Amino acid sequence: MTGIAVPGSAAEAIAAARDFAASIAGGVIERDRAGKVPAAELEAFDASGLLAITVPPEHGGPGLPATVLAEVIRSIAVVDPAIAQVPQGHFLMVDVLAVYGNAYQQERLLGAALSGGRFGNALAERGGHHAQDLKTRVSRADGEVLLNGRKYYTTGAITSRWIGVSALDDEGHLVLAFVERGAPGITIDDDWNAMGQRATVSGTATFDDVRVDPGLIVPYERAFQVPQQLGARAQLVHTAIEVGIAGGALSDARQFVRTRARPFFEAVRGGWAEQAGEDPYTIGQFGRLAVKVRAAEALLASAAATLDEVTRRPRDAAEAARGSIAVAEAKAFASEVAVEVASDLFSLGGASAADERYDLSRHWRNSRTHASHDPVAWKYHHVGNFLLNDVLPPSHGQL
Repeated sequence: MTGIAVPGSAAEAIAAARDFAASIAGGVIERDRAGKVPAAELEAFDASGLLAITVPPEHGGPGLPATVLAEVIRSIAVVDPAIAQVPQGHFLMVDVLAVYGNAYQQERLLGAALSGGRFGNALAERGGHHAQDLKTRVSRADGEVLLNGRKYYTTGAITSRWIGVSALDDEGHLVLAFVERGAPGITIDDDWNAMGQRATVSGTATFDDVRVDPGLIVPYERAFQVPQQLGARAQLVHTAIEVGIAGGALSDARQFVRTRARPFFEAVRGGWAEQAGEDPYTIGQFGRLAVKVRAAEALLASAAATLDEVTRRPRDAAEAARGSIAVAEAKAFASEVAVEVASDLFSLGGASAADERYDLSRHWRNSRTHASHDPVAWKYHHVGNFLLNDVLPPSHGQL
């Protein structure tokens, strides 16, 4: 894909995201019900130039800050959080390459991002003691470097140009190997069968003796041996998705109450309401939810601003902790608010809101599925331990 126009400013990037979101709004229910690969929509996203917004200027990109990235993702997630999640791994890979990649890796792979090449992820696995209990290996044999393993939760990989694959090398060190999506030996299945976030198609990827360019192996382990913001920046995107879900659910609740819901008969008989939106309890409940959504949006913006201050290269562990804790606060709160709004939508809309033709349950299914990636309890634990006991949060890719 060539001739991609990359947004050069915050205003251009946010406008491009909102235009893209508007263009896919009409098919969101169909995509949720089908659970199929949204190939056309992702092709349009790849052509939008948004994949390159965080590529640093020294590598040809605009180097837009985390505040812009958060608003771009949130704007898309309000409409379709599954589509918004697909490039999450891509932006992580851009960060990895920008900070830890060598000149060859940056030229080849960040150059691909500038031309609409999206990175899929293959980081987590099934079958081990936990999702990061890796069995995937990168090994040298007969003068070649071969990748072997089986991954799951491979969001975006099925339609990507490149895939970043976490693996252990012959010495047992964690690396990130980049392979082209169409390379021999790669099989990606559409076996994602979750109740929510269905259009992410985050299924199985199998790597059988896949030849790897040894120059495209990043020593990923070292990223977590020094103060880093890879985890915080990745979690910021997830936070923006949850905030977007909350905003989308609130918007649909407002629309349903105003156009379809009936007032409760007691409100009518008591002379308090002729329309559902006039019911005093509905008004109060909607107001409480709206304030929580606004608070989640404010925490997202604040966390993103903190990451802009800390930068991709925090000067010390305390600065890295400041970024991680800010995002953890925002992510934990947003996850709870999204589930709450998506659930209370039905008490606002009444029994008719449960009619499947409206597919309003997708908001709860999406929020619950997405929030299950990272337990809220662990976010609050690290926040509390930091604020109460001055314990720095751990350095890993999910905080």
